[in-house]
Amino acid sequence: MLCKICKSKGKRTKAVIYLRHHRLALCKEHFVEWFEKQVQKTVKQFKMFSRKEKVAVAVSGGKDSLSLWLALHRLGYETYGIHISLGIEGWNYSEKSLEVCRKFSERIGRPLIVFNLKEEFGYTIEEIAKGAGRRDVCSVCGTFKRYLMNRIAKEHGFKVLATGHNLDDESALLLSNTMRWEIGYLGRQYPVLPEEGGFVRKVKPFCFLTEKETVSYAILNRIEYMETGCPNAKEATSRVYKQALALLEHKMPGTKLRFYKEFLKRARPIFEKELKEQLELNECEVCGMPTTAPVCSVCRTLERLKNAEGGEN
Repeated sequence: MLCKICKSKGKRTKAVIYLRHHRLALCKEHFVEWFEKQVQKTVKQFKMFSRKEKVAVAVSGGKDSLSLWLALHRLGYETYGIHISLGIEGWNYSEKSLEVCRKFSERIGRPLIVFNLKEEFGYTIEEIAKGAGRRDVCSVCGTFKRYLMNRIAKEHGFKVLATGHNLDDESALLLSNTMRWEIGYLGRQYPVLPEEGGFVRKVKPFCFLTEKETVSYAILNRIEYMETGCPNAKEATSRVYKQALALLEHKMPGTKLRFYKEFLKRARPIFEKELKEQLELNECEVCGMPTTAPVCSVCRTLERLKNAEGGEN
């Protein structure tokens, strides 16, 4: 198969990727160019950030976050990486993830801000989950990562935080919330969460790009990334929804993109109106971060762990 753009110019360059839902075959040069144009188009469409703003990019060491950092850097934005080292020992996951992020930071010549959970709080994420009596490490991990990303971004003066959530992630989340009719989550699911109530602006520039496209971008740009996912995510329910959507996508190319785009256009405004009046946000009495309670869930969890240790002693 030949690259469609090269063919239109009278060249016979072999394509390296075929995007079924776009009916588009592209060579390496034109795919990378197309990919970065899609990112820029999404940033502009949703007014995610301007070139005058510093952009914090949440990087885990995976293909999506590192591809996002590279794409935004190449598009000319002032980017900084933020990495949270969670102390996950399985497969030496946290140690390897941090090493990957540091190498990539050096490669593109941009700063990497590292937060070590064990050094700062005295516990790894698995110890926190166990101490909280939770078998599901993922939910505890998600709570702490969201809290820390917002806190770190604020502490370093960032107004915007970009994450590498792709179309597969967003469509799976949408299907999950729809299956349970989670009105609140459906009303808030959007490529941009505004800067308000003590939260920095959170944006998802990859929301219209598939996992296949992001991994292809990573491979073609020789990005070294963690090829194995977190060992604690084996039982994550998001995998089931992704598998279901992958089957539909295989039979009907473009299903995921239509599902998500039509939701944003037609359904989300309805759910947004249905949202009940939000609880007033306060500053946590311990850490000062936004919360609906006097003390935020992260500080409450850490306090329980310390009290439990004190009781044992």
